[in-house]
Amino acid sequence: MDVRVSCADDVRTDEAILRRAVPAVRVAVLVDRAVSSGVGVRADAPYLRNAVKAGLPTVRRTTGGSGLLHAPGDLAWSVVLPRSDPRVGSDYVRAYGRLGAGVVRFLAERKVPAAWVDPPGTDPGYCLLSARGSVLACGPKILGGAAQHLAGGALLHHGIVPLEVDRPLLRTLFGLSENSVGRLTSLRELGIEGGSEQLAWKLAASLSDTLAHG
Repeated sequence: MDVRVSCADDVRTDEAILRRAVPAVRVAVLVDRAVSSGVGVRADAPYLRNAVKAGLPTVRRTTGGSGLLHAPGDLAWSVVLPRSDPRVGSDYVRAYGRLGAGVVRFLAERKVPAAWVDPPGTDPGYCLLSARGSVLACGPKILGGAAQHLAGGALLHHGIVPLEVDRPLLRTLFGLSENSVGRLTSLRELGIEGGSEQLAWKLAASLSDTLAHG
């Protein structure tokens, strides 16, 4: 498992394991601050221009969704399964709860109830507040999200769990309101302690175990 990687290297590694088309689980600790965008996002999206002005690198994902702010310490998790694997199923585009069950288990083991739910649809530019896919909710707060890419006979399902939330920077980059940034949360705000590397190994174990027994 790559424990500490840049956001760009994390995306490249996900695509590399997708091309292998064999079952894989990985969790990485991001080491830089960057803005990623989904495959369908226009290059001139306002938040990408804002990121460049702020001196932040921008990274293009091959998965869907809109923009995300990444920061050092964030946990980036990935699952790759062959398309023929029964764990993918015909409903994979709606199977965020099944494919991301390990993240819910990881949080439950730390006494934080969570569930994959429909996104709020309040801010289309920011992935966790948009209207697409599913988001990881902890009560009324939104902790993380996930996205998918089906290619070469395999499915990549990956997501992000932030260590902390930089609300001023989110407002600057994405123009989010106080109410919108107030809906977001992080591992630290939820009271989850421990180093990011240790948490990454625990999250990887939960993902692997739930997929093995799902």
